[in-house]
Amino acid sequence: MTISAPTLRTDEPASALLGTLAAQGATGALSTETGIVYLAAGHVVHAESAVTPDLGDLLTHSGALAPDGWWEAIDQAGRRCRVGRQLVDSGHLAAGALELCHLGALFDAAYFVLAHDGPALRFRPGAAHWLGAVRSVPVDTVLRESRRRRELLHRIWPESAVDRAPLARVPGPDAPDLPARRCRTLAQVDGVRTAAQIATALACRTFHTLVELRRLAAAGLVAPVAPSIPGPSSASSPASAPAPAPASAPATVSAEPGPTPRPPAPDEPDTALLRRLLHALEAL
Repeated sequence: MTISAPTLRTDEPASALLGTLAAQGATGALSTETGIVYLAAGHVVHAESAVTPDLGDLLTHSGALAPDGWWEAIDQAGRRCRVGRQLVDSGHLAAGALELCHLGALFDAAYFVLAHDGPALRFRPGAAHWLGAVRSVPVDTVLRESRRRRELLHRIWPESAVDRAPLARVPGPDAPDLPARRCRTLAQVDGVRTAAQIATALACRTFHTLVELRRLAAAGLVAPVAPSIPGPSSASSPASAPAPAPASAPATVSAEPGPTPRPPAPDEPDTALLRRLLHALEAL
């Protein structure tokens, strides 16, 4: 296997290929069905997935950065792949705040890129993200954190169908008193939305939403919607109620400057995650 061709296609699991690219000190973008991991000199420098909020969402929704400052940086430095540097140099954001939020977005997206460790689709040598260099992370660290998150979700509730299928409330008595975040998550469960769409509606990290949804599933409050199989006469029956419109698919990940904005809503801080990221920064 070589990585010098313009595009590499492989059936090798993404985690294994990432290890190979790290050992070779490769620079480029590794794509899977659920997102892209960007490498520079064998280290992960960014990750993005269509089912997680991007860095701009996290910065602006948290109040750390005004939306105008984000779009100004993209306009001025996106083509040069220096958006992160522009945010710091222009005084819009402190370097430490950018690094902390960037690591949160990186680990969140990388989990979904590697969640099922499916085959890598392609590797594009030399490809760079428009954000530019912020903080690099060893591939082993990214793989280890992804495994930790997968094991945590499995301990909460082992059925991974909750992660991808539309979710519905389970009929029964009123839900017991729930923590505020879990209660808001439950309020978004409508029989149509998936976990990714619920996270988008709440404008919070998708992994945090999955934790709450798996806890709700473990409590017997939500369950995946079973796919319906129409009967032979259902298509012609005038009395049949129309099926709910399918939820729209997540937007395709793009490497062009300017992520799609989402409705502004504050994301609650995850203290444990922030503490781990701070320790990781100090170690690096």
